[in-house]
Amino acid sequence: MATIHGYIATSLDGFIATGEDSLDWLFAYNDLDLGEHDYRKFIKRIRTVVMGRGTYDFLAKDDSPWTYDEQRVLVVTSRPIPTPKGRLETRSDVDDLVTELRGLSDGDVWLLGGGKLQMAFIERCALDEIEIYVMPELIGGGRPLFPPAGFRAGLRLLQASALGQGCVRLHYAFDRSPQRMD
Repeated sequence: MATIHGYIATSLDGFIATGEDSLDWLFAYNDLDLGEHDYRKFIKRIRTVVMGRGTYDFLAKDDSPWTYDEQRVLVVTSRPIPTPKGRLETRSDVDDLVTELRGLSDGDVWLLGGGKLQMAFIERCALDEIEIYVMPELIGGGRPLFPPAGFRAGLRLLQASALGQGCVRLHYAFDRSPQRMD
């Protein structure tokens, strides 16, 4: 059974992008040496990349070549993608997608991008681990790491590491099922 991972960076005030969907604050850390936790090492163990439509549209706007030719890419959307930037498949039902991903045996899965899709997986007890890279930046608003969803979940800290330039890596496993907050 595949392990489903989150791997994401956030500002210290809990945002993954500005209100204008800019990542310039994060790109300032492109030369940060993450050592054994480097993205290039992480992606090598990933067989399937899952992203929401907003993340796909953000990546598709970039002029650089499609980064995920080595992985199977699934975009969660209810709208067609007329001219896909790379090789990809679409899915519209998250419950069916979770069942499909749990049946994979050819490598791990990465939920790439925004907090909405990650919360949808957390609500379904379908996110196994998450690595959060907290960057020493206050960006004052934007897209939250985890949008409010009315759920509470318990996590177990696997590792915390101080990295260069003030970055902190937090690695968690989900310990208990999310509970609806009423």
